Amino acid sequence: MRKPARWLVPEIDEEQVRRLALDLRIQAPAARVLVRRGFHSPESARRFLRPTLDDLQDPYQLAGMHAAAERLKLAILRQEMVLLYGDYDVDGTCSVVTLTKAIELAGGKARFHIPHRLRDGYGMRTEVMDQAAREGVSLVISVDTGIRAAEVVRHAASLGLDVIITDHHLPEEELPPALAVLNPNRPDCPYPDKNLCGAGVTFKLVQALLTSLDWPRARIRRIEESFLKIVALATVADVVPLQGENRIIVKHGLEGFRNLRNPGLRALMSVSGFPEGEAPSAGQVAFRIAPRINAAGRMAHAEEIINLFLTSDEGQARAIAEKLHGLNAERQQTEQEIVAAILEECEQTPVTDDQAALVFCGRGWHRGVLGIVASRLVERFCRPVFVLGEEEGEAQGSGRSIPPFHLLDSLDAIKDLFRRFGGHSMAAGLAMDAARLKEFRERLNRYAAARLTPEDFRPHLEADALLRLSEVSDDSIAEVLSLAPFGAGNPQPTFVIRNLEVIHSEVWKEKHVRLKLKGEGRWLFPKAWNFAGRMEELRPGARIDAVVSFEEDSYSAARGYAPWSAQLRDVRAAADAASGAVVG
Repeated sequence: MRKPARWLVPEIDEEQVRRLALDLRIQAPAARVLVRRGFHSPESARRFLRPTLDDLQDPYQLAGMHAAAERLKLAILRQEMVLLYGDYDVDGTCSVVTLTKAIELAGGKARFHIPHRLRDGYGMRTEVMDQAAREGVSLVISVDTGIRAAEVVRHAASLGLDVIITDHHLPEEELPPALAVLNPNRPDCPYPDKNLCGAGVTFKLVQALLTSLDWPRARIRRIEESFLKIVALATVADVVPLQGENRIIVKHGLEGFRNLRNPGLRALMSVSGFPEGEAPSAGQVAFRIAPRINAAGRMAHAEEIINLFLTSDEGQARAIAEKLHGLNAERQQTEQEIVAAILEECEQTPVTDDQAALVFCGRGWHRGVLGIVASRLVERFCRPVFVLGEEEGEAQGSGRSIPPFHLLDSLDAIKDLFRRFGGHSMAAGLAMDAARLKEFRERLNRYAAARLTPEDFRPHLEADALLRLSEVSDDSIAEVLSLAPFGAGNPQPTFVIRNLEVIHSEVWKEKHVRLKLKGEGRWLFPKAWNFAGRMEELRPGARIDAVVSFEEDSYSAARGYAPWSAQLRDVRAAADAASGAVVG
């Protein structure tokens, strides 16, 4: 049974909204969102609305950057072979592409190693270092991995290899004994922006390298801008907060998609359904582009992504992109089958509030999709979920969490169970003896139950502000949409509109609903995705309060209508909200 979401609507100082709207020459809806999100002064709001590349942080603020940049430059001057050790997701592969191209532009030589998700698993391995030493590599740079690979780094040093770690995952108490460790989350790092993804940290190393070269500033800026496209993809895909430096990277990086020269990016955009010259939104990257990139690592080998972005051959790029498109369709089917199997299990044994964390395991489940499956189940059950696949006595897989629960801390508390594990607050991976699954369920649930309450298992819907239908216009919605890119840390603005009358409702494509709503003598025509099961609440004549959001709609604009559309996020009878269901 669906639990009704608790609506959280903040109280906002309307006088502050009025002053900010006057200073910025914008209307109240966008000003309310800015105030709600902490931008109270015109100066801070302007920096948020119009971030520039000059606002990027100095890369040398990262602890270890001087040593890392000097060693990399020396390797390039000496023509040493550099090995880039990456990860198999979007963040890792984009990091490899970025650093490979930068080293080549600077006149150096680089090769890469990406582990196979199913055969090798996550993280750095000693045998790769052995092979690198045999093949004449003298410098290894990890990207988006390595912060917990102290033993591998020690082994590399014993072989005469220098190692630079670039990562953003949370470190252990002891850092790896590398030549340099670039990670804004290391305890002694003064870098002001702690939320960079792996490709973001790699980009800072590239910035430091470029500034050390005797090149005109204009050329360095052009190269930085070209790299931002790839780094923006990784930043969105890795679901890091789109604030501060990440916002600058994504806003400018996605805008650069209007003029793509890279054959791989052009081919990927084409198979993802984008016409040439169109810049994707962050949401479109997350749901249309990133899954195709990730499909290589999940269903085959992530080396395909490196080849896609590094090739100059249009035909090869198109062939790889079409292969990724097919792998993504295969991934979707596999994911749906596992979700269906788990939901069938939950029908037999329903999830209760006594289960503060869930662990599902199936023999032969494809490990490449288990993280996505866990995400789907967190959305459904609103609590931490691990989904594991069992093979040859080992259970391996991924977990996803909810904001009140730090997933990596929970694994640290019971780490004697695992052969290996890692991650951060909202996502983690692990491998363990399958015979200890029952113990894992019990101990994880006990740990979670001590920190979560049944209220945490109820969906929460945070709105930015109240909105009057009379305030909705093309100009006011354009201002709201100018707060993009939207994603983690800067979600799509949502508003509560009260006391609307349902004039018309109809089911569309079997599971969605089209609506015609009226209020204050004005009309709104929202779409309600997956609302077909709630038609009783949307019957004509019903008076409702609605949570809505807005998005750009090029299809509507091309037909001569408004260049935006409204989406219904949740609904309840107007009387419910008036009686206190909407929480301030």
